[in-house]
Amino acid sequence: MIELHSMPTPNGQKVMIMLEETGLPWRHVDVNIRTGDQFTPHYLKLSPNNKIPALVDPDGPGGRYTMMESGAILVYLAGKTGRFLPQDVRGKYDVLQWLMFQMAHVGPMFGQAGHFNTQRKDDPGLQYARDRYNNEAVRIYQVIENRLRESRWLGADEYSIADMATYPWTKGYKSRGVSAATHPAFMRWFDAMEARPAVQRNNAMAAEIRERMNKAAEAKPAVNIYDTKDNAERLAQATAR
Repeated sequence: MIELHSMPTPNGQKVMIMLEETGLPWRHVDVNIRTGDQFTPHYLKLSPNNKIPALVDPDGPGGRYTMMESGAILVYLAGKTGRFLPQDVRGKYDVLQWLMFQMAHVGPMFGQAGHFNTQRKDDPGLQYARDRYNNEAVRIYQVIENRLRESRWLGADEYSIADMATYPWTKGYKSRGVSAATHPAFMRWFDAMEARPAVQRNNAMAAEIRERMNKAAEAKPAVNIYDTKDNAERLAQATAR
């Protein structure tokens, strides 16, 4: 059985959706990054970058196989099952470029915007940062809208890993002023995503896992995942020889 070592962040959910779509047997192994699970020796063997998610496939190439990086995991699972990544060369690269768009733009930029809007929202000296990332988030939604005006799904006319990767990051679209009036193609796509049974199962599981992890973390000291200096020191200490 495949193990997904993760928590239901957008990057965790994209792999959860893929596993539900493929029907592969799998289980979720909770990794709470807010209490420091990502710095344990066991987890660092799975994900040397101390980020989630990590995947363990007991029936991988050559036997037990572990992977980090959510985009790479999606490509791996598509290759393993022969699903959600077109077989023809043109279609394959259409999907891969939109998967890379999510990895390079949607996730990082939405994440930075969210950080400065919530963690440092009252700091007047950071207005430039808030404007920079908020404006970029608006631009990215327009890129998605433009793409979906000409294509049923992000990668191609077929549902693919590009859609699975992007959807969890776009759940906060209302905070960006996105609606059926302003972004009709996006909303058509978003509704189609949420109509998929695998996506519905993901959303229900994400809520259940989040509640379970919150309860388990109540008695544990918190780690500031936004303190990059502290995170670097924790990694150095965890991997010191």
